[in-house]
Amino acid sequence: MQIVRMIAAIAALAAATGPAAAQTWPTRPVTMVVPFAAGSASDTVARILGGRLSEVLGQQVIIENVGGAGGMTGVLRVAQAAPDGYNISLGTVGTHAQNQTLYKRPLYNAAADFTPVALIAEVPTVLIVRKDLPVSNLQEFVAYAKKNQDKMSFGSAGAGSATHLACVVLDVAMGTHITHVPYRGTGPAMQDLQAGRIDYLCEIVTTAKAQIDGNTVKAIALMNSTRSPALPNVPTTVEQGLANAEAYTWNAIFLPKNAPDAIVKKLNDATLLAMHNALVKERLEGLGAQIVPDDRATPAYLGNFVKSEIEKWAGPIKASGATAD
Repeated sequence: MQIVRMIAAIAALAAATGPAAAQTWPTRPVTMVVPFAAGSASDTVARILGGRLSEVLGQQVIIENVGGAGGMTGVLRVAQAAPDGYNISLGTVGTHAQNQTLYKRPLYNAAADFTPVALIAEVPTVLIVRKDLPVSNLQEFVAYAKKNQDKMSFGSAGAGSATHLACVVLDVAMGTHITHVPYRGTGPAMQDLQAGRIDYLCEIVTTAKAQIDGNTVKAIALMNSTRSPALPNVPTTVEQGLANAEAYTWNAIFLPKNAPDAIVKKLNDATLLAMHNALVKERLEGLGAQIVPDDRATPAYLGNFVKSEIEKWAGPIKASGATAD
């Protein structure tokens, strides 16, 4: 009789975690881990999207901020979680591409340790300079940088951050070697730029827009091939004749590896519905985030995209000698 009960218990557990459970998911709140501090650009995206996801899924999506190790600490928590759909990671170009080369021993394999769900949005980077830097366009900036590179410095949110690597890409494209000043977050770096203690930042539009609109810094170039609706008057690096100087971040949804197909599909469908919500779209685009079209929001596309992004960023990171170890 005891053996029969054990078999029944095992069968019940299998039913609870198998296809039937996947079909009824979610039956309780879902945690979305944001691997950066509250108030960060990724956190803002997560909270805008998460509010609508809660409505679509019929269960609360709880945002949990777990920072550390360039975002790897929070992402690792999701990689090690059960693949039952109740732990989601909001990934970025840093957590799922750049850190695979930047760190000698990354805490996970970004291409193999997750189930891709949906690419959400891309956010271009903008080159901003201190107000009294004697340049008004990219051509003047490049000429000034080449002449004064021994005296200049750029800031970042920290060694190995997306803001650091964006300026590394710019440095390589210009053929210069500007001194890097890492800060503990974007806030202190922006304050020093406004105070004139550093010369420039390569900051994502989401974070830089308020300072540009407030005229406390000068926007020189969008590091992208097309202009941003959030900063329509800022010409791109491509427009201004500088090739290979594109830099951006992106946000995407990931589950732990081996997540059931039914949960992946349901979460992808819900994410698409949230992305198409008029208020969500308006708020994200107002921050400079460019929502991707549906054909780029599929699990298959995201899986291939992560692999291509790892390869893309390996070159400039190795060329620069940048490391976060």
